[in-house]
Amino acid sequence: MAKIRLTKNELKVQKDQLARFTRYLPTLELKKAQLISEVRRINEEITDIREKMEQSVKYISPWIDVFGEDIDLSLLFSVEEVLTEVGNIAGIDIPLFDKVIYKEQEYDLFETPLWVDEGLEEVKKQVNLKIKISILEKQIDALQKELQTTIQRINLFDKIKIPEAKAAIKKIRIYLGDVQTSEVVRGKISKKKIEKKKVQAAA
Repeated sequence: MAKIRLTKNELKVQKDQLARFTRYLPTLELKKAQLISEVRRINEEITDIREKMEQSVKYISPWIDVFGEDIDLSLLFSVEEVLTEVGNIAGIDIPLFDKVIYKEQEYDLFETPLWVDEGLEEVKKQVNLKIKISILEKQIDALQKELQTTIQRINLFDKIKIPEAKAAIKKIRIYLGDVQTSEVVRGKISKKKIEKKKVQAAA
């Protein structure tokens, strides 16, 4: 703790700081709870998306197995652009998934099996979901960084700043109390000396 001045002005400064730290701490605690809740929610969303991806794979796999076609659906399209928006959670800017723009490759409808059209849509869904997971993971990274900063601030206030301010206030009050007591004692001694001189002068 930095050296403090044992004055009434310093006492006021320390009281004001204590009030500010004490007032700000619940706000930080609330932010911490909100960030933890959001990280948990996003993780649950990622789990749900992965389950959807598994269902999609189960849906399309039988077609490929039955027809035994040697067709790589991923060659029939490519990702041209991923569009995102900016959202805000607990004062933190995060990316939000909007949509994926694809560049289509032309293919012969007569020479391509019938299931390819629907299969292509299913593969695009898989790509969409993978990209969405990637963006959700970026959200988690941003929120966890802010959570770490928030926890550090909570610890700073709760374990250092508030105890320091309380200790300073106590120290200053004790000192000012001692000074006041000394002044009272000195005042009484001075009064007795004056009274003694008056008595001696009258004698």
